[in-house]
Amino acid sequence: MGKKLLLIDGHSILNRAFYGLPDLTNSEGKHTGAVYGFLNILFRLIDEEQPDYVTVAFDVHEPTFRHKIYAEYKGTRKPMPEELREQVPLMKEVLDSMKVCRMEKPGLEADDILGTIAKRGEREGMEVRLVSGDRDLLQIASEHICVRIPKTKAGKTEIENYFAKDVEELYKVNPIQFIELKALMGDSSDNIPGVPKVGEKTAIELMTTYGSIENIYANLENISKKSIRESLAANRELCDLSKVLATIDVNAEFDYSFDDAGIEDIFNRDAYDMFKRLNFRNLLSRFEGDVTRTETKFEIIDISGKDKVEDAFKKAYEYAKGNSERFIGIGLLSDPTGWAGKAGKENVQLSLFEALEEPRTLIGVAVCISDESVIYFETDDDVTECYVGQKLEALSADCRLSFFDIKHAYRYFKPFEIDNYNDNRKASFDTLIGAYLINPLKNDYLPEDIATEYLQLSIRSKVQIFGKENPASTERELRKEYTGYLAYVNYKAAFILEKRLENENMLGLMDSIEMPLTYILYDMEREGILVKRDELKLYGDKLTGRIEELEKSIHDVVKEATNGEVTDFNINSPKQLGEILFEKLGLQGGKKTKTGYSTAADVLEKLAPENPIIKDILEYRGLTKLKSTYADGLSAFIGDDERIHTSFNQTITATGRISSTEPNLQNIPMRTELGRAIRKVFVPKDGYVFADADYSQIELRILAHMSGDKGLIEAYHEGRDIHRTTASKVFGIPFEEVTDIQRRNAKAVNFGIVYGISAFGLSEDLNISRADAKKYMEDYLATYPGVKEYQDRAVNEAKEKGFAVTLYNRRRPMPELKSGNFMQRQFGERVAMNAPIQGTAADIIKIAMIRVWRRIRKENLKSRMILQIHDELLIETAKDEVDIISKLLEEEMTKAADLLVPLEAECHTGADWFEAK
Repeated sequence: MGKKLLLIDGHSILNRAFYGLPDLTNSEGKHTGAVYGFLNILFRLIDEEQPDYVTVAFDVHEPTFRHKIYAEYKGTRKPMPEELREQVPLMKEVLDSMKVCRMEKPGLEADDILGTIAKRGEREGMEVRLVSGDRDLLQIASEHICVRIPKTKAGKTEIENYFAKDVEELYKVNPIQFIELKALMGDSSDNIPGVPKVGEKTAIELMTTYGSIENIYANLENISKKSIRESLAANRELCDLSKVLATIDVNAEFDYSFDDAGIEDIFNRDAYDMFKRLNFRNLLSRFEGDVTRTETKFEIIDISGKDKVEDAFKKAYEYAKGNSERFIGIGLLSDPTGWAGKAGKENVQLSLFEALEEPRTLIGVAVCISDESVIYFETDDDVTECYVGQKLEALSADCRLSFFDIKHAYRYFKPFEIDNYNDNRKASFDTLIGAYLINPLKNDYLPEDIATEYLQLSIRSKVQIFGKENPASTERELRKEYTGYLAYVNYKAAFILEKRLENENMLGLMDSIEMPLTYILYDMEREGILVKRDELKLYGDKLTGRIEELEKSIHDVVKEATNGEVTDFNINSPKQLGEILFEKLGLQGGKKTKTGYSTAADVLEKLAPENPIIKDILEYRGLTKLKSTYADGLSAFIGDDERIHTSFNQTITATGRISSTEPNLQNIPMRTELGRAIRKVFVPKDGYVFADADYSQIELRILAHMSGDKGLIEAYHEGRDIHRTTASKVFGIPFEEVTDIQRRNAKAVNFGIVYGISAFGLSEDLNISRADAKKYMEDYLATYPGVKEYQDRAVNEAKEKGFAVTLYNRRRPMPELKSGNFMQRQFGERVAMNAPIQGTAADIIKIAMIRVWRRIRKENLKSRMILQIHDELLIETAKDEVDIISKLLEEEMTKAADLLVPLEAECHTGADWFEAK
């Protein structure tokens, strides 16, 4: 055989990708997940098959001949979900950008087009591979036409291959006979009715016995099973119709040339730009050479020598003189390995002066002040990091510097506004944060994304330019390209982003909260938190001892219960554990899945009260996680200074909450005694203690404010236990007579309402019936009617506007509310209720951080803020400043927002984090 032809059923594979992969959206909120999945399948096929020709066929949405016939009997095809429908034209646009041949014709189904082209290719001596989820196409399989059908097995996509011999082996009929087999058994997915009561097994038996539908009907009296015989007799017309519907036209008429189906140029510039626009970042590595080169729209001027660099900064000063509104775009390129020294990890920040003692880390600097050119230079013995830092700091006094991820730039300079802030001054700008505020659902913005979305400019990513190499070891020309474009994007995008933020009423959020916070987070990362390395090891050893005790106890119980039949098994294996619990031990309540019994925590927790072994298993799991994640995991992050320097992230969560990574110090366990004990290894330096302050019920207080419910507001102003007060009102009993269980239930409802909990969720949390949970919630909402009004209002406004909003105008887009999936819409409604509350809480704690940090500096205190854990602040406090810091924390945190109910913050001190908490 000669050349190879790859044919793809467009709608079938797009549909498969839609249901098989998580949804994605672009910057405009448009769905792109199915397109991304389709492309992954396409590229896998191209890699495997190495075809000479590729064609993708689509159905036309107007009814075809076969659809019209079928509609007379059973209606029309199930409508396509809107989230998928909107991706069909996008998919076609992507294929067109790749110059991939696509075919469609009114009156023809994709099957007809694919069957016709396949047979034509076979006649011309080609090997044909036809990919579809539609088994109808098995009828055209032959020695040289292989029908490939993707299937999901164990969460992975596998592709089954069917030549003619494979069809015969599986169905016991040849491909032509397969048409009649399909007519008998039907196929609901392809709207083929079939003969009632004739399933696949029966259809195969009939076809292998009689060979054809005609012979089957000629021998009806010989069919022994009465119900099958009678159904066939009564449905001959339906059987004949099904055969018509199942038969693919392999001689359809349409214009097609193999010359138009070549794939020599699929990875072209238009396709590259399209992939960039859609943020298909993982697919960009397939493009090479000049295709990925950025089209130069300005000049990057490479200079050397301190005199020329000095002149460049003078030009920037002149540009900014007298106009503090102007942006200067800055691009910085660092050597990541130079920061490993003091902290033992790449991304820890050192002060400018500490950095001078370290190996040089700043490689290149680019400054952009116009559309026409960018100045690029590299550091050396004369143009030092210190020199660059001083110039940037001086420049920031007269104009606004624009960076991407400015927090990392603070390694080299401190902006003028840090020590000279006021309410009217426009500070530096971070394009990353600006883009994130506009679309917080996208948490992985890179410079090239901003260039594409806001400047319609396609630039190469850092990975594309440098690969896995350290930029310091690459060619200067590559360093110049990356840094120069970074500065240009920061210069051009800053104004656009700021204008967009202003139009969306988020400029105050950007200028007054997010930007001041960047330096505070940098300062906290630089300070780090001291860890007792030896105590951490002892903690791990203690966990190991208890883990071994539990492991032995669990194995002994199982051994005894099975009379020695089971002596050993892996507790960490869900499959083995499920078999032991629900088969060997015979525990009731097991949920069997395709891969075995579920041993998820929620399943086991329900069994724990009646089965002591379950309690041990849950404790075992908790302790093994503690050991791996914290006892062992944290030790890897302790630097040479014996401190852990976590990274605080502003642009990860959709609600605006700060997150912590490498390591995550916001997730230190609090539920169990052993979990809490890990806080004992976190200690202040000599001469200091920890002061820990956290808000009391901040989200519930925000709910009271946002709902304006008089009962909730009144309860908070009374200053009494809010959960006991709620229980008293909901259950109609005196405050003093509320039991602990009633208070616990009221607390669950209080916090559950904040998160839009359902009656089912509440019943699970409280281990009560769904009817009781529903009654609790109804009584709660009757007691606080303003809360229900707030929830309804929040959902309706989110549906109308397309986003939820906090008290500080932070937006959370709500595409879920328009989903065709009921569960997604339900989730969206819960988010619409919760996002304004959780987002406002995040805004308030950020305001509190700014107030506390600035006041510590203003009063020239030695104490330092080192951690933020959601609604908690940790201060490494000089012993002679304990009273000052305690008072300062409570004052600044309670004054961070002016709500209809008072904010309360409690401060505790201690010799370690455990004691302070």
